[in-house]
Amino acid sequence: MTSITDAALPYFSPEKTSLSLSYSAESGSRPVDAVIFAGVSLVLGTACRQLFNGTRVPYTVVLLVIGIVLGSLEYGTNHSLGKMGHGIRIWNDINPDLLLAVFLPALLFESSFSMDVHQIKRCLGQMVLLAGPGVLISTFWIGSLLKLTFPYNWDWKTSLLLGALLGATDPVAVVALLKELGASKKMTTIIDGESLMNDGVSVVVFQLFLKMVMGSTSDWSFIIKFLTQNSFGAVGIGVALGIASVFWLRFVFNDIVVQITVTLSVSYFAYYTAQEWAGVSGILTVMTLGMFFAAFARTAFKGENHQSLHHFWEMVAYIANTLVFILSGVIIAVGDFSSRKISYEGASWGFLFLLYLYVQLSRCVMVGVLYPLLRRFGYGLDWKESIILTWSGLRGAVSLSLALSVKFLFFTGGIVFLTLVVNGSTTQFLLHLLRMDTLTGTKKRILEYTKFQMMNTAFKAFENLGDDEELGSADWHTVIGHIPSLKNLQGEQVDPHDGCEAGNVDPTNIMDIRIRFLNGVQAAYWEMLDDGRITQGTANVLMQSVDEALDLVSTESLCDWRGLKPCVHFPKYYKFLQSRIIPRKFVSYLIVERLESACYISSAFLRAHRIARQQLHGFLGDSDIASVVINESEVEGEEAKQFLEDVRDSFPQVLSVLKTRQVTHYVLNHLNGYIKNLEKVGLLEGKEVSHLHDAVQSDLKKLLRNPPSLKLPNAHDLITTNPLLRPL
Repeated sequence: MTSITDAALPYFSPEKTSLSLSYSAESGSRPVDAVIFAGVSLVLGTACRQLFNGTRVPYTVVLLVIGIVLGSLEYGTNHSLGKMGHGIRIWNDINPDLLLAVFLPALLFESSFSMDVHQIKRCLGQMVLLAGPGVLISTFWIGSLLKLTFPYNWDWKTSLLLGALLGATDPVAVVALLKELGASKKMTTIIDGESLMNDGVSVVVFQLFLKMVMGSTSDWSFIIKFLTQNSFGAVGIGVALGIASVFWLRFVFNDIVVQITVTLSVSYFAYYTAQEWAGVSGILTVMTLGMFFAAFARTAFKGENHQSLHHFWEMVAYIANTLVFILSGVIIAVGDFSSRKISYEGASWGFLFLLYLYVQLSRCVMVGVLYPLLRRFGYGLDWKESIILTWSGLRGAVSLSLALSVKFLFFTGGIVFLTLVVNGSTTQFLLHLLRMDTLTGTKKRILEYTKFQMMNTAFKAFENLGDDEELGSADWHTVIGHIPSLKNLQGEQVDPHDGCEAGNVDPTNIMDIRIRFLNGVQAAYWEMLDDGRITQGTANVLMQSVDEALDLVSTESLCDWRGLKPCVHFPKYYKFLQSRIIPRKFVSYLIVERLESACYISSAFLRAHRIARQQLHGFLGDSDIASVVINESEVEGEEAKQFLEDVRDSFPQVLSVLKTRQVTHYVLNHLNGYIKNLEKVGLLEGKEVSHLHDAVQSDLKKLLRNPPSLKLPNAHDLITTNPLLRPL
């Protein structure tokens, strides 16, 4: 059997031996030099991110080139880089498993936690197809072509190992570009979700073939057991740790440091538990954990805490990506400039380009074979989107990290570089060619209308600050001359829906306004959560109703109340509560809890729609199309109004207690803001602020743990005498 340790390969991977220790002793390098390399890498990465921002050059390509240049200077020339060079050599000799454990949890958790859960649910079938059968198709396609055409005498296991290694897609640059150009959210979700699941599945397949190459048995019972154990075991551990950590977060109150630390520590603990203790896929475990957080913990982080958490994870992922790509470039250079003889040296570059062609063909075959099914699942997929999906099969951080553990870095690094340079840099042109980057007529009119509104806003701001007692007055025309974004906006304002009549509304226009309206409703829900008007559970239900309504804006009028009906009205099984077997106090408790939840939902729904209607009217005025959507909203709220009126007639104490809770929470939040403002203007000092803040926080905790409660009425009267509680 030919293994990866003795096959003739056009690559080089440094030997992890005592040679590195002797080098350190002779050259005078110290462990702190590794920190110098990391610091310089981040400085170079940050500078390049700023320089290439807004260009077609993917940021990750620049990082890889920087790494190759640094590695070439240190290993391929007689000019030593001094302390930087010592750091490069130390990082180059680090155990690959350690690098995986350091970088992958952060990269995977950030990607999975930031995804839209509702979009994942709708696109899950497509993502499973691409990450399941799709990975197997790509692996066997690439592996077969390698075995049949490459002259390295690899056996089938080794060829399929490289095929699995190259199956992990990482279209970070393409997803960012799609979002920047305004491509559909569906397209970005499919690509990002496929990449995320693809990473996990590819790693499991890679580990399977790696074990087989290293001498493990390869019978079908072993393969099935390995795949089942890694897949279901990883998902189980991820869900279990997700439940435990979300439960923990419920006891953390307004402490963003603890909340961030919980998410960071549990991601690394999940990877270690799965990879080292349970022997299953750490990548799948972290991916499952991140998606569980996205589904059940996104409302646990409110207001500034929510933003701080996402900013923290964006920074962590940025640092990890920067170091991984620069380090990978360094190690690629090590292989190219090593004194060790490279087999088939002259032809290796030709085979690299041939492998790139194989990778692109495998992507075409995979998408082509699965296209009939991809059209039927989720939101569907048209031929233009399938082309973008095919071209977006970039390889990146995960493939490079895995390649560090085996001697395939020459080919893997080359494929990563080529896919990032060729595919990543030409995606914008492809989007333009397919006319997928153009704004619709409605969006163009909204954009022009907003520009004129910007002029009005700017003039109001000028009136507020244009004249004061200290500095005198300013000239409006001079101010405008220094604001290029407001040039050429002075003129006749055009209605964003010019030509739309109330009886003949363009479906595209009304769909666009419905989307904007529902986005405003969802934003109002977030604000109510921050103010303490609704609980986390209520917020999750309300957010989901908006997501479901957004899927139907093209075919139906506003329908977000439809998803809330089952949570407001009493289900049929409540008639069994009349049974004398069930304790009466417990029955009363269940009914009152249901009533409280229903009242929270109904009142929040009405308030959010009222806010969204005011915002839409303030933005578009009395236009016909705005009136259509506003009327739809008013019709939607009729049933919620009727429900609250029935509760007010039958159980007035319920609304009174709920209002007391809301007002108390809002007053305490307002006091928090008042204390912060006094500190900001310098009227309070640190110790005073800490004392007052702790007192208010203590009251908030008491309110959440022991809220004002209702006196439970008689259970029999609740069920039999009130039509409000009769099941639908």
